[in-house]
Amino acid sequence: MAKKALCDNCTALCCRYFAFPIETPKNKGDYDDIRWYLCHKGITVYVDEGDWYINVRNKCKYLSEKDQRCKIYTDRPRMCRGYSPKNCDFTDGTYGYDLHFTSDKQMQEYIERKFGKAAAKKTKSRKKKQKIRK
Repeated sequence: MAKKALCDNCTALCCRYFAFPIETPKNKGDYDDIRWYLCHKGITVYVDEGDWYINVRNKCKYLSEKDQRCKIYTDRPRMCRGYSPKNCDFTDGTYGYDLHFTSDKQMQEYIERKFGKAAAKKTKSRKKKQKIRK
C-alpha cells in the first residue's frame, strides 16, 4: 500500500501566506508603523520567541484551484523546496505566539497600554497634521 502524502489531505495552507521577520519596534513611532501595516487587508503581525514577523495572506499564483497542487512543482522556488512537513500547517496548526495582532485597532490598544493613552493620541494627531500639510 502506497503511503499518502500529507498534501493529499490539505488545502495547501502553506501556499496561502508568507511571513518574514521585521525589525523589533523600539519606540512608539515604530509601533505606529506596524499599526499602518495592519490597516491593510490580509496582514497580521506576530511575535514568536521575541522576534517580530509580518504575515501576508496571499495565495500563490501557481496553486491549482482544481486540486490545490502546485502547477510548477518540478520547478518550484527554493523556499518551497525547503519547506518541511515538520513545519506543516496542516499537522501543526497551533501557534504559541507571544503576541498576535490581526487589526490596527489591536495595535492601537497595545500602544496605549505600552506608552499610555496620551502618547497614542499624540501619534494620531501627528499623522493628521502630516495629511493636512500634503
